[in-house]
Amino acid sequence: MSGAPSVVGQQPADLVELGRIAGAYGVRGWIRIHSHAQQGNTLLSATNWWIRTPASVSGAGVFRPLVISRARTHGKYLVARAHGIDNREDAQLLKGHTVWVSRSLFPQAEPDEYYWTDLIGCQVYGLDQSGQEALIGVVSDVTDNGAHAVLHVHRMQSQADGTLGMVRTPKGRPVEELVPFVAAHVHSVDLAAQRIASNWPID
Repeated sequence: MSGAPSVVGQQPADLVELGRIAGAYGVRGWIRIHSHAQQGNTLLSATNWWIRTPASVSGAGVFRPLVISRARTHGKYLVARAHGIDNREDAQLLKGHTVWVSRSLFPQAEPDEYYWTDLIGCQVYGLDQSGQEALIGVVSDVTDNGAHAVLHVHRMQSQADGTLGMVRTPKGRPVEELVPFVAAHVHSVDLAAQRIASNWPID
């Protein structure tokens, strides 16, 4: 990436957290970023980042824009140069800040590939003991176990009034089902309908 700074403008409403600044890289103001799984390409292509102040720093939760002039991979990290950050001391001050990018700036996903952030909130359907399709719950998070992605699904059930409610433990915590996001179990994903069909068994 190179060229004059682009204009960030007003904070977007569709920001997605893609990584965390691990500290300074070198002495010329570069920063080192630990990107969340499968999100590195977005950080490499986007020039307009937003960083959020961590809880350990005064003004926690505040967003500020960061215009990126160069970014590249470096081992398991990304390293980037931002306008206005010219020395190691200034770069180190950003350690712990989370990095966010507007969803509208994500590159187009390949067929049968999905951004994890788009899967969160989808309803996941599996098969009950009779082999009939039934709702498991709603995706709350997606992680990587090293071999494949895993959907973290909060179990849902019908309430007396006909609405759906979250299943909770006696201590009030959501009951979670882990569904491997692999073709052997996930048969279709309809992002428009926020619906994922699978053969995952429902107890």
